Amino acid sequence: MKVEKKRAMTNAEKQKKYRERQKAQGKKEMRGYLSEEALACYELIAQQTKWSDSVILSNAVRLTYAAYKNGQIGLLNSWLKEHKL
Repeated sequence: MKVEKKRAMTNAEKQKKYRERQKAQGKKEMRGYLSEEALACYELIAQQTKWSDSVILSNAVRLTYAAYKNGQIGLLNSWLKEHKL
């Protein structure tokens, strides 16, 4: 009787499988680059909250949407410009 060994998955295969599971759960991957100002804010938020990149990004999008829905997007943008963030 022969025992079949499963072939180990490569890192690329693991990443692909992970992305497929996330997509199946209705999640969307977003990518981008942070400005120096945004990176400083990100580092402070991550340090203070211990949130993952995904949680920080999700909350940033949700907060921006909340500001938009409440007619505060202009106020938010002005505050960011005044405080050079």
